[in-house]
Amino acid sequence: MQAAVERAIATMWERYEEPLSLDDIADTAILSKFYFSRVFRTLTGTSPGRFLSAIRLHKAKNLLLRTPLSVTDISYQVGYNSLGTFTSRFTRSVGLSPGRYRTLARAGMPREPGAFRSAASHRPCAVRGVVGVPDVGLPTRIYVAAFSDPIVQGEPVACDVLDGPGAFRLDGVAEGVWHLRAAVVAMRDVEPLPWNRRPLFIGASRPLTVRAGQEIDVDLETRGFCPFDLPILLALPELDCWQLPQPQLVARTLG
Repeated sequence: MQAAVERAIATMWERYEEPLSLDDIADTAILSKFYFSRVFRTLTGTSPGRFLSAIRLHKAKNLLLRTPLSVTDISYQVGYNSLGTFTSRFTRSVGLSPGRYRTLARAGMPREPGAFRSAASHRPCAVRGVVGVPDVGLPTRIYVAAFSDPIVQGEPVACDVLDGPGAFRLDGVAEGVWHLRAAVVAMRDVEPLPWNRRPLFIGASRPLTVRAGQEIDVDLETRGFCPFDLPILLALPELDCWQLPQPQLVARTLG
């Protein structure tokens, strides 16, 4: 079943601009659409439709960074028939409108995205733990956040930013079911072209059920990407910004 879902995901990446239906995607996996949907959600944590939407928005980010195309043209190129629908989904997922994202990526984003600035809060902790990262011999920054669904998009309910592996704490997590996600990015020897960048590692927990007054301990181990992982949509400086600090670029630029 894993190979069948991998074929379907490869089709999404290759044909994201087409009006792919669930039947079309399931056909590439050679499975009935109902069985395919169940298997797909088990392996990826989300539906085929939401996975395809994440791919389209990820491709839109790349086009905004690497081309002078208008937002309207980009919306059509990534499979949207409505500029308004594209703009609202992009803004909700990335945390910035398409035009604002392009401007900030070119001019230099803040060190920490606005969604992560609440990490300094000292309200009672609801989720805490340690992030483990494979040794790559590079300084890293780690973003840890809780989201309402498995996709790293939009404003997290709580977040923390670490300068390297170690303990994290997410303050003031409300009651509910949350998805804990971590992204590890390099702080040196960064790929100069932002559309070619990926996190070094990612981490994820099973869905966490948080109840009032409860503190949860969760340790996160990070790993490299696999085909079942969704692209990160939330704008992060180390992944999306053209003008990173010079020491991060010098090794690649001179190499």
